This record gives sequence, structure tokens and C-alpha cells, in this order.
Amino acid sequence: MNRRRLLSGTALVLFTASSAPSRAGTIAGALPWAPGAAAPPRPVVPGPWHFFTPAEGRTVEAIVDRIIPPDPDGPGARDAGCAVFIDRQLAGPFGRAEGLYDHGPFVTGTKQQGPQSRLDPATQYRGALRAIDAYSAQHHDGRPFVDLAAADQDAVIGAIEDGSLPIEDVVTKDFWTMLLKNTRQGFFADPVYGGNRDMAAWKWIGFPGARYDYSDWIDRHNEPYPHAPIGIAEAPLWRPAASK
Repeated sequence: MNRRRLLSGTALVLFTASSAPSRAGTIAGALPWAPGAAAPPRPVVPGPWHFFTPAEGRTVEAIVDRIIPPDPDGPGARDAGCAVFIDRQLAGPFGRAEGLYDHGPFVTGTKQQGPQSRLDPATQYRGALRAIDAYSAQHHDGRPFVDLAAADQDAVIGAIEDGSLPIEDVVTKDFWTMLLKNTRQGFFADPVYGGNRDMAAWKWIGFPGARYDYSDWIDRHNEPYPHAPIGIAEAPLWRPAASK
């Protein structure tokens, strides 16, 4: 799997659908919201791992860097901060599966129904990382994943992808789907969440970022957008009034 094939298959789409009837309204005189009233995301700051142990963090960095390796077009997932993004997500509501139904019965569903595990993502990652190092040691003279040559690491990742690497209480292919999705999210997400360091992915694909208004460019077709991407943390119009 090469970098361009992997990333070109990732679409960032926001879609909202509702069966409820729409109700139109007229806004006049003032905007219907107050500046700074929303709760902005808390920027991820450099520092120790919040969820991973140091050994787990090194393993995840090595794995994601084989999924999206560095090349002349830009950094790999390790330098882009994908492991940091995953670490902070697992330490938060995503890792605890907050907001999701987490009671039985637990049965194998259809592909359209998604994973049906009784384990939250944080527990799945912890067990999977143990299994990955055990599998690496079993097949490569006792060496953990981080100490393997790149080709051997790819072979272990291939075993995760095809489901032949056993993970206790986890459907290996479901873990691979989550790992791949989280790596892509970390590569393309706003840097405020810890990944996409220096907006490297946005620069690579030409995405201008969290700019408030593109009205001057709506009718300017086939022209390169000349401005550098900007993240939520750097955009003055996204900041609460108290922080200006």
C-alpha cells in the first residue's frame, strides 16, 4: 500500500440529513449568536503520553509510520503527530466509547451494522498492542515490533489487515479498520487535536484550512488558492473573545 493510494482513498465529507420538515426563518438586524459563545476545542500541547505507556507510544508511532510513510511529498504519520492524536482520543470520550450503547447482547452483526464489541476503543488498543508485540516476538526471534526491519513490520501489519494476527476478545479486522481510520483522522484533522503537525497534510492536498470566508474566491475557477492553510487555533475569528 503506497502513500498516494492510501490518502487518495480518504474523503473528508460532512453530510447532514433529516426527515423532519425544514422551517425557514428571517434574520434581520443582528446575527443570531454571540461571538465567543461556543466551547472551542482545547488545543493539544506537547508532552507525555496521556493514554499510551512509553513503550506503547513507540509501537503506535512505528505502526502509523508504516501506514503513511514519509516520502518526498511530505512527512510520514509519525512526524505528522498521528500517534499523539490517537493517544489523546483514547484518553478522552472516544476511548471510553461515551455516547454509544455498550450493553449486551453482543453478537456478530453485518458489515453495515459496524463493530459489535463489548470492549471500548481504549481497551481494544491496549490488548492489540500487546498482541502485536507478542506476534512480532514469536515470528522474529523475540524482537518487539519497533525493533523489526521495515519489511518485517509491513508483514506484521499485513497480518493485522488480513485478520491472521490473533487479538484476545477483539476481531482483528475490526481493529485494523479502527486503526487505519484513526491514522487517517490524525493525518488530516485540524492541528488543534494533535495531528497534522504544521498542517503538513493540508499543504500536501492544497486544503486552505479553517478560514472563515471564501466568498472572494467562489467565482475564481481554475486558480490556485494563494494563501497558506490556517488552523482553528491560529484563526482570530474562531477564538473566544476572552482569549483575544
